[in-house]
Amino acid sequence: MNRVESLSQHLIDLEHRFGAHNYHPIPVVIDRGEGAVVWDTEGKRYFDFLAAYSAVNQGHCHPRLIKTLMEQAQKITLTSRAFHNSVLGEYEAFITSYFGYDKVLPMNTGVEGAETAIKLARRWGYVKKGIGENNAKIIFAENNFWGRTIAAVSASNDPSSFHKFGPFVPGFERIPYDNLLELEKAISQPDVAAFMVEPIQGEAGVVVPSDGYLKGIRDLCNKYNVLFIADEIQTGLCRTGKLLACDYESVKPDILILGKALSGGIMPVSAVLASDDIMLTIRPGEHGSTYGGNPLGSAVAMEALKILKEEKLAENAMTLGEVFRTAMRVLQTQTDLIESVRGKGLFNAIVIKERNGKSAWDVCLRFAEHGLLAKPTHGDIIRFAPPLVINREQLEECISIIQKVVLSF
Repeated sequence: MNRVESLSQHLIDLEHRFGAHNYHPIPVVIDRGEGAVVWDTEGKRYFDFLAAYSAVNQGHCHPRLIKTLMEQAQKITLTSRAFHNSVLGEYEAFITSYFGYDKVLPMNTGVEGAETAIKLARRWGYVKKGIGENNAKIIFAENNFWGRTIAAVSASNDPSSFHKFGPFVPGFERIPYDNLLELEKAISQPDVAAFMVEPIQGEAGVVVPSDGYLKGIRDLCNKYNVLFIADEIQTGLCRTGKLLACDYESVKPDILILGKALSGGIMPVSAVLASDDIMLTIRPGEHGSTYGGNPLGSAVAMEALKILKEEKLAENAMTLGEVFRTAMRVLQTQTDLIESVRGKGLFNAIVIKERNGKSAWDVCLRFAEHGLLAKPTHGDIIRFAPPLVINREQLEECISIIQKVVLSF
């Protein structure tokens, strides 16, 4: 092993020795990135087909975001919400206008945004809907994923998320995804405050619902006076070929949760958007965050949102997504390794059939050998979610890598 390779292994060994073992990474040590490409400590180039779980839609180290970050970091980074700061109000006006809501509650991580949405829904249920104290229910779809806090795992039906982490948060119920009959049965209960759902389930393996599902949710929530919470942390911000995945059916959720690419991968920034009727049920001192709404995150988020529109990243995701899925479906006809292909925009997945003892993990290891980074989920599913700045030429090169690797099995 040469000196550079020894450095890479040394860094992996450090993580293994001193870090918690709550992740199982592909054995590649990423050192730098630009656009849709990253390099490891040996200088080998890879196409990033995970994009930090869709947090890097604008590409790695987008020069406009780095410039904004540096300029704001030289002025003020954090004031806490104990005081006003010179960027927050501008950001709040910008993001509410951008998405068409009255108010925003800024947080940091996606899971914080989701928990904030649930708190808002419960408070609205007590104050506006008249639900009895401590009786409010939130309905979730099975196979949801919005983080790993105690509240998030309380909503999960994945044993790896909840096993031996109880007791769990009460008032959460699950129903099958993409099933409007079960949804109506659940939300017709008088104590239901909200239904929270991913428009496309990400961690579950890019599961796309039937046409009309989102419109049906909106109609049923209207009928039973229940809030529709859309978790667009991963599906939003142009990933699926639209600004929001909900835009495919022209529906507006009562509460919209954003995160990940809201900062273009620069720092944790999340946001919860809602009407005055919902948002103003929470008063001073009843919710907050030390870093939520910090000037650095606010400045970066505004620039990140501008880039999405000005560089037409939704349009690029729509066009190249069609190219990618077409190629994957052709590949599927050439091998029995691929069971199915699914996705929208540049949010796609293939389901792998285990073959000769080889799994999706083995396929991803071979992808890495050939210069493409992807990661399995749920054992047999490989997600493909490159930065949305990827161009046609780069995508064609990536398709060739995928074809070569899959056919090699």
